[in-house]
Amino acid sequence: MLDQTDVGSAPERTTAPERAAVARARSLAAPVVAPLVAPVVEVVIEIPRGSFLKRGSDGSLDFISPLPCPYNYGSVPGLLGLEGDLLDAVVLGPRLARGSRVRVTAHGAVGLMDRGLYDDKLICAREPPSAAQCARVVRFFWVYGWAKRLLNLLRLHPGVTASRGWGPASAALARARVVPPGERQGPVIRF
Repeated sequence: MLDQTDVGSAPERTTAPERAAVARARSLAAPVVAPLVAPVVEVVIEIPRGSFLKRGSDGSLDFISPLPCPYNYGSVPGLLGLEGDLLDAVVLGPRLARGSRVRVTAHGAVGLMDRGLYDDKLICAREPPSAAQCARVVRFFWVYGWAKRLLNLLRLHPGVTASRGWGPASAALARARVVPPGERQGPVIRF
């Protein structure tokens, strides 16, 4: 069904699906209001910057990468991500030793679909990252999503694998849940 929509002084005829598409585009373009104070989290480093060994939060070796990890990678103890494993965190800055515990500010998060499960990665640093650093992180996870998709195909693991881009750290933390005492800490499917 068509109706009249006022656009400036000239009426334009649009359909309901067209109006819905415009509303969705406007909502996606709406600015995200970040909290005035970025959250501080404790991160345990599992993969130091420069390492070729990809490990899970339990310390087991997942795979050996042909390229070194460009960031310190770890998890937030006590918080589970949506895929059932500890909430992932990237720590920008110099190389940190495996097993290091650092308190850092979470400045944002990158979302990743891996085998159909949504997985947030907090992006943390002592100082706010520059726009160029944020762009490099997003680009890294876009490439990582493609590489992980190929690895999943080789392993015959079905499901969508792709980066979902940058978002606020507060939203990632709101999606996480506290690990109840005695609950298994590991992904719901083996990666």
